[in-house]
Amino acid sequence: MSYVDGFVLPVPKDKLGEYRKMARLGGKVWREHGALAYVECVEDDVKPGKHTSFPQSVKLKKGEVVVFAWVVYKSRKDRDRVMKKVMSDPRLQMDPKKMPFDGKRMFWGGFKPIVEM
Repeated sequence: MSYVDGFVLPVPKDKLGEYRKMARLGGKVWREHGALAYVECVEDDVKPGKHTSFPQSVKLKKGEVVVFAWVVYKSRKDRDRVMKKVMSDPRLQMDPKKMPFDGKRMFWGGFKPIVEM
């Protein structure tokens, strides 16, 4: 079975192009270091819920959109190896104050698949 890292974050609509550029670089770096797949998606059919939702999870503000992303690896061990390389890659060393999104409202985690088809 593979291993997956998932991310959800708010991005200002007027910075979506800048974010896309950053995500393309991120995808290139992750893949070069061994990730099997790298996907970034912007909301299309996402509405606030009564109790919880994607917009509520990131405290979405007016003028922002939700981005949902994931990276696939061969295994947890391989993910740990890839992440170590990615986190030390100078191409991704960015100043948090200059990021095109609010990293304080981003959340992420690693997941073991229970069904793969």
